[in-house]
Amino acid sequence: MTRPVAQLGYLGFGVSDLSAWESFATKILGLQIGARSDHGFDVRLDSHQRRFMIREDDCDDLTLIGWQADDDASFDALVERLDNAGAQPKNAAESLRIERGVERLVEFTDPSGIPSELALGAPLDPKPFESELIADGFVAEELGLGHLVVTSHDQAASEAFYGEVLGFGFSDRIACEIYGFDVDIAFFHTNPRHHSLAVGARIDKRIHHFMIEAKVMDEVGCAYDRCIRKRVPIMNTLGRHPNDQMFSFYAFTPSGFQFEFGWGGRTVDVDNHPPGAFDRISDWGHHPPAILAPRKKRP
Repeated sequence: MTRPVAQLGYLGFGVSDLSAWESFATKILGLQIGARSDHGFDVRLDSHQRRFMIREDDCDDLTLIGWQADDDASFDALVERLDNAGAQPKNAAESLRIERGVERLVEFTDPSGIPSELALGAPLDPKPFESELIADGFVAEELGLGHLVVTSHDQAASEAFYGEVLGFGFSDRIACEIYGFDVDIAFFHTNPRHHSLAVGARIDKRIHHFMIEAKVMDEVGCAYDRCIRKRVPIMNTLGRHPNDQMFSFYAFTPSGFQFEFGWGGRTVDVDNHPPGAFDRISDWGHHPPAILAPRKKRP
């Protein structure tokens, strides 16, 4: 079975500090700066010309999700489904299509109002991806840039939209309580990557986190060390998830939302994946660093 959406193609972030983001992308994550403009820059992590579009904007939030289709038939079917669902898809301006470097481009919004694009094709860079830090690179290419966790105004509506309208496969759900917070997250796949998207309850920003996956386990530890040395705030320590089996940690971007840096994520059989349900967010680890602080002695 081929999903109508082939992969998570690119993300747009509006950031208030371009300099901080350039340093973060290259010196912490080990990504490569691509094209530059008067309002920001693009970021690479594989053969694609851009996986992240970083633009100056005080919102410090997710500004765009770019989904990629592989053929005209899938593209046309998705546009029809979006139209029938009331998502009001519209052909992007020719200037924007050319800027993206794709064959076809349609704009729409998800149920929470997150600007989204559906692209046919993706521009590849003739020069190989090169990282100052990550010698073996990232798990991306046909699996997409990684994954994204978005928040929703109406979680049921968002889950139905991504599952029924865009045709994502349901991977599993995690519902539990962790450190005083109730968690209910639905995970969806568009290709063998366990999930390209997860949907959770509403928080202040549109995005909870994005994930990039290194090809070598030690790169997770090295990235963790870089965060500690550079005083990047850690949100969750090293750990492993029960559903996608990702070994990872979480920390904060310069814009205040989180990123996950991982390795070893499982893949799923797109044709025959039995949805799962889990009562824990992690098999081990992923603790907030605050709990590691020495307890004060009582007087």
